[in-house]
Amino acid sequence: MTALATGDAARAAAAPRRRPGPARFAPALSGYAFVAVTLLAAGTPAADLLRYTLYAALAVALPGTLLWRTLRRRPHTLVEDVAMGAALGLVLELAAWAACTAAGLPGWLRLWPVAVLLPYAAVPRLRRHWRAGGTTPVPTGWAWSLAGVVAGFTLYLSESFLRVNPVLPTDEGQAQYIDLAFQLSLAGAATHQVPLEVPQVAGEPLHYHWFGFAHLAAASLVSGVDLPTVFFRLAVPALCALAAVLVAVVGWRVTGRPYAGVVAAGLMFTVGEFGFENGLRQLFGSQVTFIVWGSPSMTYSWVLLLPLIAVLAEIVGRARGSTVPPVGRGAWVLAVLLLAASTGAKASSVPVVLAALAFTVAVLLVTRRRPRPVLVAAALALAAQVFATAVLFAFESHGVTVEPFSGLRPYVGEGHSGPVTALLWALVLVAFLLNLQLRLAGVVALLRLRRWRLEPAQVFLLGGALAGPAVYLLVAHPGSSNQYFTRTGFAFGVLLSGWGFAELLDRAALTTRGRVLLGVGAASLALALTAYQLRFPAIVPPDRPSAAVLPLLCWAAALLVGVVLVALLWPGLVDRWPGLAGRGPLVLLTAVLVAGAPGLVLDAAAARYFTNGGAYAVERMPASRVQAARWVRAHSAPEDVLATNVHCRVVVSGWCDARSFWLSGYAERPVLVEGWAFAPRMVGRPEGPYAPFWDAERLRANDAAFTAPTAAGLAELRDRYGVRWLVVDRTVEPESPDLAELADLRHENARMAVYRLR
Repeated sequence: MTALATGDAARAAAAPRRRPGPARFAPALSGYAFVAVTLLAAGTPAADLLRYTLYAALAVALPGTLLWRTLRRRPHTLVEDVAMGAALGLVLELAAWAACTAAGLPGWLRLWPVAVLLPYAAVPRLRRHWRAGGTTPVPTGWAWSLAGVVAGFTLYLSESFLRVNPVLPTDEGQAQYIDLAFQLSLAGAATHQVPLEVPQVAGEPLHYHWFGFAHLAAASLVSGVDLPTVFFRLAVPALCALAAVLVAVVGWRVTGRPYAGVVAAGLMFTVGEFGFENGLRQLFGSQVTFIVWGSPSMTYSWVLLLPLIAVLAEIVGRARGSTVPPVGRGAWVLAVLLLAASTGAKASSVPVVLAALAFTVAVLLVTRRRPRPVLVAAALALAAQVFATAVLFAFESHGVTVEPFSGLRPYVGEGHSGPVTALLWALVLVAFLLNLQLRLAGVVALLRLRRWRLEPAQVFLLGGALAGPAVYLLVAHPGSSNQYFTRTGFAFGVLLSGWGFAELLDRAALTTRGRVLLGVGAASLALALTAYQLRFPAIVPPDRPSAAVLPLLCWAAALLVGVVLVALLWPGLVDRWPGLAGRGPLVLLTAVLVAGAPGLVLDAAAARYFTNGGAYAVERMPASRVQAARWVRAHSAPEDVLATNVHCRVVVSGWCDARSFWLSGYAERPVLVEGWAFAPRMVGRPEGPYAPFWDAERLRANDAAFTAPTAAGLAELRDRYGVRWLVVDRTVEPESPDLAELADLRHENARMAVYRLR
């Protein structure tokens, strides 16, 4: 963290030094230029980058910014207007997408911004919102530090995601993380369908958090950029950049301290998990650096959650002494809009928000403060959760069960005596806290400084930070999806940790030279730790999770020895440099917060040695398969149903691993039966992905079309199930020669054949 808060943070927020007009945009333009150059270097067509940029600016940020300016009482900063506006623009886009798609007019979606822009151009009272008058310029160090966070994380994405994932496979040996094709299929379905169905099982309802994939579909429809380019190149870096900016502006708004926000952004997007290994890529089922591209819906949910935190924190109670203008009554409208959009963004968002509000109500009641506005906010969150559970998820559990500490059990192992087991549980719990929560050490500093007497907004953030890992420890999921609760809690925790760091720095009252030295020291420590771990990595076999805890604990012990040595030498250092007096806690907290800095670099470096960036499982994605799927997309109607003879990612001892999603993903069409393992009714089955398909008659009719086709059987597929195309992978099993007599061969390559039913 090179940009640090100062004791005059409040005065800087109220009356920062003004700079020449054009210079204020230099950090933003530099950050955009870095992202753009990175994308171009990854093979993104320049025309697609331009179209997507115009889409993001004119069809998301602009209408959302106008609405934000209408709802907030007084302006703060231009970057806040645009960032919060972009989040609101995604909410408006979601409503427009649903309306156009439900009406069967998805092509009209590109006109939806006009419905917002025209009233703001025609109504005199609304025209003033086009101007950015009265905004406060941001501090120079704040802006450049945030640009650095965005650039650094984009560089990580380049190494771990962009470099290893071509937009379209270029050879027969391409490997791809299995979830990516599934997610692409959801986005493809969203280009013409609402509500979504399971793309791999035509007609099966999808009770899932699919709003983020509707955004990907809308981005493609409005910008005109091909969906795989949006998915594999443009959307993930854009959402990550927006999330980082939102952490900074929300942190400033909630705490009243500009640098608390940018420190929080650094903690979330620069400092990774604390550890000492690069073999087990998802220790404790979680890895923030992996999650943002392996599950883009997580990042999409952050983009909606962070503004929601800002408005709820204002409803709960503004920070004392804050010079940030209040949102005003519009906060309630914003809360409703953002809660509604968060219901289907990620299933973990609203439960953590609800828990944070409930925690706040309980604390306020204990301290004899009136929680009436918080109760109303909690009621809104509860209504949102009921809607999500009943309507979006249809009470599907998706394999989630109440099983306390199930996420830690694999690291403890079995067959130990009672005392050894107790010791191992204690060590694993410590490792869990160090690995996932060390970057939240600023929360401890804040509690100490405030003597546990927190302001309501701080209580709210603490509630969310505690709720995320608490739910993770309480529930179990066969695919470790309970980790997303921890990720949701991070959005609360880094804000509170940045707040604690800023207050401790205020107490230290460092001079300019002191701030520079602290920043240089933090950067030097991060570089030293990273260099050492790169030089001496602890390789942990992915199938031995219990072996991953020991390197982490040993590394923590080694660093603790260093801390103890510095503490013993500290009196002598203070005698030598009196300026260090009273600054020991600040130096210690800074060191603790940057201890996880190697995580991001190690994750990017390890991506070079693991298939497709180190995802937990991969699917072979031959170019010939994708080429056939793309041909079908170009020659079929969106409502056409496909049938295929490929259902299995692999076959193990005669059992089908039904996680094959390539056809629905790249054809963007529903498939009668493809890979069914991710259908909501199948998730959590004891057989895992090897569970058999639930409709034997449908599967029989599907497979007979390839192995023993008859005129009656193909007619049944066409008339009963709506199948129009048959896609054959001849390396799985060649089609029957009779098929050419009963259907029209329309396309083939060295591996694939595509038939159209008559």
